[in-house]
Amino acid sequence: MKIFSEEMVAEAVRVSNVADLSHATIGEMLLVAQYLEQKTGVPFVRMDQGSPGLPANRYGIEAEKRALDSGIGSQYPAAAGVRELKEAASEFVKAFIDIDISPRACIPTVGSVAGSFGSFIACCQRDPRKDKVLFIDPGFPIQKSQLRVLGIQWKEFDIYEYRGEKLRAKLEEMLADGDVAALIYSNPNNPAWISLEESELRIIGELATKHDVIVLEDLAYFAMDNRRDLSHPYKAPFVRTVARYTDNYILMLSSSKIFSYAGQRMALVCISDKLFDRQFPALAARYHDTGVFGPTFIASIQYMITSGATATTQYGYAEMLRLSCEGKIDFVADTKEYAVRAQRMKKIFCDNGFTITYPRDVTEDIGDGFFFSLSYPGLTGSELVTELVHYGVSSINLDTTGSHQQGVRACTSRMREELYPVLEERMKMFNEDHSRR
Repeated sequence: MKIFSEEMVAEAVRVSNVADLSHATIGEMLLVAQYLEQKTGVPFVRMDQGSPGLPANRYGIEAEKRALDSGIGSQYPAAAGVRELKEAASEFVKAFIDIDISPRACIPTVGSVAGSFGSFIACCQRDPRKDKVLFIDPGFPIQKSQLRVLGIQWKEFDIYEYRGEKLRAKLEEMLADGDVAALIYSNPNNPAWISLEESELRIIGELATKHDVIVLEDLAYFAMDNRRDLSHPYKAPFVRTVARYTDNYILMLSSSKIFSYAGQRMALVCISDKLFDRQFPALAARYHDTGVFGPTFIASIQYMITSGATATTQYGYAEMLRLSCEGKIDFVADTKEYAVRAQRMKKIFCDNGFTITYPRDVTEDIGDGFFFSLSYPGLTGSELVTELVHYGVSSINLDTTGSHQQGVRACTSRMREELYPVLEERMKMFNEDHSRR
């Protein structure tokens, strides 16, 4: 039996100005769920928005307070970032990834969204022959929305059928025309929580060098692959990265998930030193500067987007990074709560007829963490996302992420203890209603 009638859901969709519930964006699904909650008082199991569900790191908060008390609020922040954050970022990358990037090439941005926006511009303007972005999907829908704003074209493919060595031939096919400026993916992945393995990162790195493509590696869920202990600074195993296999890379490190610092909109763009120093005549001609990638990115592109990242938040982020390198903050342990939630939620769904849409990496089952993907026999992704709303569960259709698989994305961040029995009861009803079909 459905929790919300067809008429009530239709009303919520109409009032929220959602054109098509089956392909609703995260924000649109949020509006529908909120409307139904407020109108009926019946709580939703919210699996739509990937907003942190843990308290913000207190060390960052205290460091921000100290910075504000010091009087820096009256000064504009430097476009390149404050020295303390740049140095802490360089050290953090060394401690947890075992990659050397100099402080000058670690640039604060107003969240990774601003970082990818500026990176897309710089990458696609550096060479007039290269004007497209390649997405290894499924991925974060906002990044394609950014390209729509910028008027940049893209290519895409669903990695589902191209894991391991199969990835090489597919990438060669996608890069053969020579028009791809940048390639982007998240690792671990939003929405499926798959993780690219070392062999796949090697393939990406080798082909990025061969075809002069810049890899944008989105590490929003840094060290949240809980299948390996990544919590010890300066000790293996380290976080996997394409940076071991090419000099054409930009790493994006967000504070939002690992430190639950989403409200402060703080991230880092860490550019390889060799790319930072590369000179591009097309950039020099456009911006009337030297055309050197790093300085142009900072002064001529990123500053036009953010006018510099908030200074106090830079000091907060610097403190959290510094204490992590010293072993005084265990952000990996802090975020393991998401893996616990994922295990419990997956069991409820799988006990009631669902399957995991993207169940494996190349050599092992996917881990548990911030996201996972769900399918139900006989239902398309469009049908499933719509049906779940009627049972008080909000998610997003995988096809909005570039996936060609039939299913939905589930986020664990908003799950609360009292909602597990609610979810179990509703999914039993869902399975009873749909298994009869």
